[in-house]
Amino acid sequence: MEGPSLSAVCVIAFATVFVVLALLALVIHLATLAFPVRSPRTDPAVVAAIAVTVATPPAGAQVVQITEAK
Repeated sequence: MEGPSLSAVCVIAFATVFVVLALLALVIHLATLAFPVRSPRTDPAVVAAIAVTVATPPAGAQVVQITEAK
């Protein structure tokens, strides 16, 4: 009695992995729709640390621009 060929097993395994990954992607997509990312609140400690750093630049340094990265 002969079993399935190696190429058939590989195709079935590839298709199975593809389907499982597609289902996981769908679950993750639905989870991100159900629980959207909240914008982080500004931490007063971070603001104070930036203010202290900007107020005391190293010798010869100059602060040109400060922007918030998103």
